[in-house]
Amino acid sequence: MTYTEKIFAKAHEEKGLYSVTVVENGISRTEEITPANKTNNCYSVAKAFTVTALGLLHDDGLLSTDERPTDIFKDELPEKISPKWEVITLDNVMRHRWGLENGFLDIDSEDLSTYKEKYGTRNDFLKIVFSADLPLTPGDEDSRTYSDAAYYLLSRVVTKKTGKILFDFMRERLFTPLEFEEAAWSTCPMGYSMGATGLYLRTPDMAKLGMLYLNKGMYNGVRYLSEKWCDTVIERGYELRRNTPTSFSKGGMHGQQLFVDDTKGIVVAWLGHDTDGYVGRMFDFLAALE
Repeated sequence: MTYTEKIFAKAHEEKGLYSVTVVENGISRTEEITPANKTNNCYSVAKAFTVTALGLLHDDGLLSTDERPTDIFKDELPEKISPKWEVITLDNVMRHRWGLENGFLDIDSEDLSTYKEKYGTRNDFLKIVFSADLPLTPGDEDSRTYSDAAYYLLSRVVTKKTGKILFDFMRERLFTPLEFEEAAWSTCPMGYSMGATGLYLRTPDMAKLGMLYLNKGMYNGVRYLSEKWCDTVIERGYELRRNTPTSFSKGGMHGQQLFVDDTKGIVVAWLGHDTDGYVGRMFDFLAALE
């Protein structure tokens, strides 16, 4: 059996998976496991697409990971912000090491109506991000606090640099050239792409991002990202983080997953709703795959 056949056989044993795409030897195959919409929220897998947008800007010479958000948004800062912002870089934000103690701005689980009392607004997410308490030391490895707020801020960076909302930028630079079938991105009340979550895709199109990083920025013989950026993403753990010496992945709430094994040369993407731990079983299976 091929890797693809083995993975599909395992997927059909699991409840809650909607669809699975496997790319092996450059050939993409998709199977429906449970009848569902073909296009679904990939939740935090969206962050890997936001990282890719930043990579496109980096390769264009429009962005450095050493830049400070306070310099980029110098004309839009609230009157009162933590002095720690003076040392925070985009790299810190991308690694979730910018001084937060608790994550926030999670539109999938939070009641955002509480933000108006705390921050004076429930609509201006940029103001909310810059008004956050930063009790930990930015850049410190021990200060890593995962938060959707980080990737909303990075979405706004893309817009500030390009004049386009993140979704429109990615549609122009990646989604259309790579022939994505259907895509949409949730926005904040002011119309900016969330960046951290809310990206609606099909599994074959999720897998295309995995192929892009597996092939060091190339897709179907065309270069979209520099090899240097792809290496930097994996080395620094910009959302695509190594699980084992031979694989890296990005997951999303309720069991979404983009998985790449760069030794076997395979990409696996799935969407679903995990209620009984299928993610762990699928990971164990992929790690032991022979």
